[in-house]
This record gives sequence, C-alpha cells and structure tokens, in this order.
Amino acid sequence: MNQVVRKAVVPAAGLGTRFLPATKATPKEMLPVVDKPAIQYVVEEAVAAGLTDLLFITGRSKRPLEDHFDRNFELEASLGSKNDEERLALVTEPTDLARIHYVRQGDPLGLGHAVLTAEDHIGDEPFAVMLGDDLIDPRDPILPRMMEARARFGGSIICLMEVPAQSISLYGCAAIEAEPVDGLVRVTDLVEKPEVESAPSSYAVIGRYLLDPAVFEVLKHTEPGRGGEIQLTDALRELATLPAEQGGGVHGVIFSGRRYDTGDRLSYLQANVVLASEREDLGPQFRDWLRDLVASWS
Repeated sequence: MNQVVRKAVVPAAGLGTRFLPATKATPKEMLPVVDKPAIQYVVEEAVAAGLTDLLFITGRSKRPLEDHFDRNFELEASLGSKNDEERLALVTEPTDLARIHYVRQGDPLGLGHAVLTAEDHIGDEPFAVMLGDDLIDPRDPILPRMMEARARFGGSIICLMEVPAQSISLYGCAAIEAEPVDGLVRVTDLVEKPEVESAPSSYAVIGRYLLDPAVFEVLKHTEPGRGGEIQLTDALRELATLPAEQGGGVHGVIFSGRRYDTGDRLSYLQANVVLASEREDLGPQFRDWLRDLVASWS
C-alpha cells in the first residue's frame, strides 16, 4: 500500500475518427493545443506528480508521437547555429521530460486490453493510467490527491467527476457507498456507459486511474463487454469486490477542476481558447480580438 508510484501507462492507440480528416495522417494525440501537442500536456502532468517512467501504448501510424519525444539533431543544430536559444529549448524540452517507452497494442481490443499489454513493464507495482484525451489544467492537479488516497486506503483509485444526468451515458459510471467526505468515496460498482435512466449515480469516471497491479490478473479473465471490447471498467468492478489482501478495493477522488476532452471537437476548441486567453504572451491581444469578435455578432 505504501509503495511509491513511479510509472504511468498512457494508452495512445486510438484512431481519432472524430477528428477526420485531420487525423488521417496525424495521430490525434499530436493535434496542437495552442502550440504544444495535446499529449505533451499529459506527460508534463505526469512528471509534475513525480511519475518519470512512462509507457505509451501505441498502434499503427503513431510514429510522429515517438518522434516528438525523441531528439531532432538537424533541427537542434540549425537553431543552435542561429543562437536561437528560445526555440531550441522548446525543441529539446519534450525529449528531457521523462523516460518514455513504447509498446504496440496490436489488436484494438479496448482500454482494458491496452492496460494489460503494460504488465511486463509495470511488474508488481502500483501505476497510473492517463488517457491522452483528458487534459487536466495544471493549476488543478489530481494525481497527488489520488496518490494520497492510495496511501490511505490501498487498492485502486479512480478519478470521478459529477456530470449532468443526460451526459452520464458517455462515460463509465460509479456507484458509491455514501456521499463524498473530503472529496473521497468508496466505489461499490461500476457500469460502462449506462443508460441515463439506469445510471447508479451522476459520477463519471474520467481518464485518470491509479491501479493496483492486481488488475492484471483480473484483466486476463475479463470477457469483452460493451462494444465487444475488454473494458477496464469491468475489471475495476471486480476489483471493488475483492479483499484488500488481494489488491482489491476501489475508491474515488472527486475532481471539480478544469478539464478538457481533447478527443471531442467542441471541448478541444474550448481548451485552445481558454489556454490561449490565459497565456501571458498571447492572452492580452487574443482576449481583445475575442471581445471584438463577440461584439460583432450582437
């Protein structure tokens, strides 16, 4: 229970069909949010929480993602010869963030299957799973709170966010034992994308998990669920029923901060507008332009 969490798994094998045609030849994780690819925000979040060993679960056509976190000697040499230290720092920053490893998922059999492919790398350690589509504002960190909950309760910790009732069918949904105390709940059941009328609560599972390694044995016998895929939600549902000595127990940390779904077109655009508006170098001019634009519509 008191093991330090050092590793994170970042599933990044999705096809990004909601952003076609932009993602026909570009991984969705590489779409820019202002001037950084969305996936870099996730890596920076992991590093800020002390996770310095990251495993990306990739698939075909993800080579640009690997290249982004690798050295680019020609570009670095060109910028260095021009003494352009500012841009050189931007180029080398992704390379120096963390130790990043890659494994291909192969068959796209769901999030649970993607996590299972990480077993050899993770071993017998607790680990984080961070979905690349969820951009958590760095001013509202959630991973440290999840680590505190893991140290207190053991087992697995999931991140929950209260959503409007009509939206719950878009998420995994948690049944909880009682109302949150200090932003924490015990999870008694989980349902993947329930119908609105049968949802056990309004608490949606969002893309941050802190998992006990016991999840691997559970995933090995988890049958395909919704969509014919091996759902991580189904494995967590079983873990919630297991005793603590078997790595069981699931608790939720309630998140109420700023978060964007960069896999959704509207939320992706909102992330760009908000983050650009708050930048010191871009914000003042961009906010003035936005005010003029909105005024022109009235």
